[in-house]
Amino acid sequence: MKLSIERAALLKAVSQAQSVVERRNTIPILANVLIEAEGNDVQFRATDLDIEVVDKAPAMVERAGATTVSAVTLHEIVRKLPDGAMVTLEDGGAGRLVVTAGRSHFDLATLPKEDFPVMASSEYASNFSAPAPVLRRLFDKSKFAISTEETRYYLNGVYMHVAESENGRVLRCVATDGHRLARIDAELPEGAEDMPGVIVPRKTVGELRKLLDDDELKVAVSVSETKVRFATPDITLTSKVIDGTFPDYTRVIPTGNTKTMEVDASDFARAVDRVATVSSERSRAVKLALDEDRLVLSVNAPDSGAAEEELAVAYGDERLEIGFNAKYLLEIASQVDRENAVFLFNSAGDPTLMREGSDTSAVYVVMPMRV
Repeated sequence: MKLSIERAALLKAVSQAQSVVERRNTIPILANVLIEAEGNDVQFRATDLDIEVVDKAPAMVERAGATTVSAVTLHEIVRKLPDGAMVTLEDGGAGRLVVTAGRSHFDLATLPKEDFPVMASSEYASNFSAPAPVLRRLFDKSKFAISTEETRYYLNGVYMHVAESENGRVLRCVATDGHRLARIDAELPEGAEDMPGVIVPRKTVGELRKLLDDDELKVAVSVSETKVRFATPDITLTSKVIDGTFPDYTRVIPTGNTKTMEVDASDFARAVDRVATVSSERSRAVKLALDEDRLVLSVNAPDSGAAEEELAVAYGDERLEIGFNAKYLLEIASQVDRENAVFLFNSAGDPTLMREGSDTSAVYVVMPMRV
């Protein structure tokens, strides 16, 4: 194998591959990236046995072939090479890969390509394509609510499924950790009608985000009961899905909340952040006291002090005092793209609903705290 490739193209491909690789490995081959050169392309394939990413880049291939080399080492070398450099990768024989660029020369240990595990391709029940900005919104707005509790492994991802909404059938992403919940809807893409509901793992959601930066891109999505695949012309990301049943989230979304508060989302987030400064890290409880068109945010931490801030809001219901975890409020407020956040309350002990203005395609639920 011998090929030449531009540094920028190589860096882009290798950085996507190396981020999938687990830093601590008991199986040495899993620390490597499989390089396959043929025709006018070179493919970089990396896996942790749950996720596989294949990144394709244009290259001048003198001799077709394949080998595997440490993903992290190759990435570090390429990252430190000067901009615009032409990089040559050549199989040096005797278990070595020779990397040259200008006056730099590296000799890296390789492992046999035959040992590299390739994820078995499965039959996908559903294939459709969606614009990158649509998928980005679905996952970006829901991922903050993914649970990190390993015991409730079925909450360690985003539940992507087809659902009924008041505007017909939609493609929906839901995440929850029991304290807060995010439910985001998008128009149902053609071909997705029979898609099985799948729980996309947290790590996959993070890796997928790197594919979705280009607003012009269409992403091909394939879903089966056990796997999900996202593909752009250059990158294919395949992942196992979480083997579990996502709970019936519709039961926790309150429908009878009638006390409505409308507030400027960024003003609200900044005020919460300011008053939470004095609270002890552990509880971080912020009290919201609502009265006719005014909101008083307060924190009382006996060991460190107290803080209070008043905001003008649109509120016309009876007086209400309710407490929340400051971190949860901030995370939810930061999801709002429009100017105004609308909070719907019932009582101090009931879950609160939040949405962006009159838009019901993004709904958030947060559980209150005793204050």
